[in-house]
Amino acid sequence: MGTSGDRASRAAPRLTLVTPPLGRADATADALAAALNAADIAAVLLRPGEGDEGALVARIEALRILIQSNGAALLLDGHPDLVARTQADGAHLTGIEAFKAAAPSLKPKYIAGCGALTTRHDAMLAGESGADYVMFGEPDRAGRRPGFEAVLERCSWWAETLTIPCVGYAASLDEAAALANAGADFVALDETLWRDARTLAAALEALTQRVAEPAR
Repeated sequence: MGTSGDRASRAAPRLTLVTPPLGRADATADALAAALNAADIAAVLLRPGEGDEGALVARIEALRILIQSNGAALLLDGHPDLVARTQADGAHLTGIEAFKAAAPSLKPKYIAGCGALTTRHDAMLAGESGADYVMFGEPDRAGRRPGFEAVLERCSWWAETLTIPCVGYAASLDEAAALANAGADFVALDETLWRDARTLAAALEALTQRVAEPAR
């Protein structure tokens, strides 16, 4: 079990980029390429958007090579049934029940992560059920997020208790720095950061510098 004293020696968190829901994939490609070139991106959480299966597959495949050729893992937001078909690296499942239902079809070949964990008990269940990571702080389908202080507490508790990676979801650069100091192994960047007044590359470079600062 880690302690808060161990946190200063932890490696700087890596970044996970969350896309907006996709419409035409090529409308996202340029911004995504800029992000991948500007910072060390561990993974891209791709939100395929609405449409029939053929449309979703086309959107995913249009961005897959761009993502994976830059060394980032391609994770689908839901749609575990499309992971193998699109040669993605895994799926992010919303809630413990969705995770438990999909994980057996994904593991051990593919990454299976779990988010929308509203209680410590559910987070522990996800870890015990083989989650490759847990995520705290992401908004629900209606855009509602947990209170940020609660997210920080949950990330800190997880980092001090378990070794399974923890992803903290940040809606701002200040939140990202706080999540890094709380012990998150990865920081997921909310899509609103893509609309920052600065260029996407500058925003990601600034965030990388901030999350690389040692915890105090």
